[in-house]
Amino acid sequence: MTGHRITQHPILPIPQIEEIEFFWEGKSLKAHQGETIAAALFANGIHVFGHHHKDNSPLGIFCANGQCSQCMVIADGKPLKSCMELVAPGMQIYPNDGHPVLPKVSKPPKMKPIPEVCIPVLIIGGGPAGLSAAIELGKLGVEVILVDDKHRLGGKLVLQTHRFFGSTDAVYAGTRGIDIATRLENEVRTHPSIQIWTQTTCLAVYSDKKVGVLKGGGQYVLIDPQVVLVATGAREKFLAFKGNTLPGVYGAGAFQTLVNRDLIRPAEKLFIVGGGNVGLIAGYHALQAGIGVVGLVEALPKCGGYKVHKDKLVRMGVPIYTSHTIISANGDNKVESVTIARVDEHFKPVAGSERSFACDSLLIAVGLDPVNEFFHKANDFGITAFVAGDAEEIAEASAAIFSGKIKGLEVAQKLGLPVGEIPEEWYRTGEILKSKPGNVFEEELPDLPTGVLPVFHCNQEIPCDPCSALCPQHLIYIDRMDIRSTPKFEGDNFACKACLKCVAGCPGLAITLVDYRKNPERPVVSIPYEFSRESITIGEQVTIEDTQGDELGIAAVVNVRALKSNDRTIVVQVEADKNIAPRIAGIRVQNPAVTQPMLQYVNHVADDTIVCRCEHVTAGEIRECIRKGYRDINEIKTVTRACMGSCGAKTCAPLIHRIFNEEGVPYDKVTDPSRRPVFIEVSLGTFAGENAEDGDK
Repeated sequence: MTGHRITQHPILPIPQIEEIEFFWEGKSLKAHQGETIAAALFANGIHVFGHHHKDNSPLGIFCANGQCSQCMVIADGKPLKSCMELVAPGMQIYPNDGHPVLPKVSKPPKMKPIPEVCIPVLIIGGGPAGLSAAIELGKLGVEVILVDDKHRLGGKLVLQTHRFFGSTDAVYAGTRGIDIATRLENEVRTHPSIQIWTQTTCLAVYSDKKVGVLKGGGQYVLIDPQVVLVATGAREKFLAFKGNTLPGVYGAGAFQTLVNRDLIRPAEKLFIVGGGNVGLIAGYHALQAGIGVVGLVEALPKCGGYKVHKDKLVRMGVPIYTSHTIISANGDNKVESVTIARVDEHFKPVAGSERSFACDSLLIAVGLDPVNEFFHKANDFGITAFVAGDAEEIAEASAAIFSGKIKGLEVAQKLGLPVGEIPEEWYRTGEILKSKPGNVFEEELPDLPTGVLPVFHCNQEIPCDPCSALCPQHLIYIDRMDIRSTPKFEGDNFACKACLKCVAGCPGLAITLVDYRKNPERPVVSIPYEFSRESITIGEQVTIEDTQGDELGIAAVVNVRALKSNDRTIVVQVEADKNIAPRIAGIRVQNPAVTQPMLQYVNHVADDTIVCRCEHVTAGEIRECIRKGYRDINEIKTVTRACMGSCGAKTCAPLIHRIFNEEGVPYDKVTDPSRRPVFIEVSLGTFAGENAEDGDK
């Protein structure tokens, strides 16, 4: 169709999907049946979806999760979030320029009574936590309604092509997120007591203990549950810097949605802000999709994500700039470059350290906030409510899976079902899975150049144990009581049978195998590789690197292996000198030219930094109010319209708090903005029972 679709991927299948016709500004274009409007526009090279009513600046996609309104378009006369709505045959789509103009109503819409449904349990969110909880309740025959605002279940699991860390026994460790999503969904659907409502948005929790949802197709329904379980995940934090609203500035989830769910290539050259697991993993996903990763900045002295994720990225040729920050995204109608700078011990940019890099996209991965407003409001109104997964505490998806399992049984206990006591070790396992990265140890390299030896390039305490389960000889040891321990090889130099299962199955691609048997001077090193088989050939000379991404030299590829149980990871075998063989951790996949800075840095000339994306309120406007004595964000809202946009202060309120802090105003002196009773914007006709099929919008 166009060059913007991914047509080859080492992990994801490329399905053959029926094409449909739609129209953008009257021009006929092609889309894939069942994809979102946003994906269809990106597939046709369209990144600007409208212009802001305040300053006419271009708008593009940011979160792809329905949490903001940056991707709003006018589709068949209605303002819709393009990331949430599926494109339809013949759909007429126009940019959202200025204030949306609603269509004229030729006749009164037909109103119908609002249906009400009584149910023992309502689960809000069909991600890892919600699905796991539903499975436990389904086993007990509990009647459940599970609602999710996407058109398929799985939450962020459907975006994760990498293997999961954690416990093999408890949470599918060693299995790819996309496959875990399928497993969980398939199991949920085996339980007849569970109703699944996809494309259903939870709008509000009311004082009469009912929950309002907008069901797929536009029908408004009131649900009266005995218990509510909130498993709504997290939303991405926003970051204030010049140019932060340019099309091409994405949240990490939006980028992964386009690449791994929609098979769209939204960029040619990407720059990343944030060295947590989300940013590091997104960089790896970009490389797999054939997108150049120019670099990654992290303000802290070291990345906060798993070291194996950072190591994997640097040895593939991506530079990581710690103690650096983003200064600006630069461009007119889209991102054309970024400028970064080193920061001092107070995280202030160091003058003279600025550098700019040419790129067309900027990925923001600076942390997550729980989507927990439904839980808090349920508590306010006396509804029995539980919270699970990231909505309770930000952690890895493996922790969310186990959290949901526990909360499902706690809900069953609350309903009075005879489930017994939840084992204490479950809670301990849950805490281990939520634990942050621990100690880093010196990398242990074998010094006996004989036989066959696995080399573990993972030397940080993280919850992960698949390698110990993979070894058929049981030669890899991890403490089963605390899987955060690093792996140890318990055999001698000739115990390993070189089956390569640990190499191909390690989630962090952090195990290599050194085989000295044929030639002790030039051993063969087996390296995990998750790029297309066509991208590497026997006899090819490749650049080999150590754990830290330092070049060790050039080596010849002597074999490429694909194990029956490899799950799309191949093993590349190279021949190398015995002195460097144990140090080899990976193969560079990216040309160094992609990562070179521009000759001169770009000085962005915008007047000020946007804090409120919806209303384009600047940091300068907020500071002016604070210096006038404003301490109530509701007052600032009245004066500037900050927090008044369609996202409902989800992104700007934390940034306003940060500005208060910079101005020397302590947190306890600031009044938070009032929370809206409806958390997601919706037409008033919906509450009146307007029928989507019979009435005019």
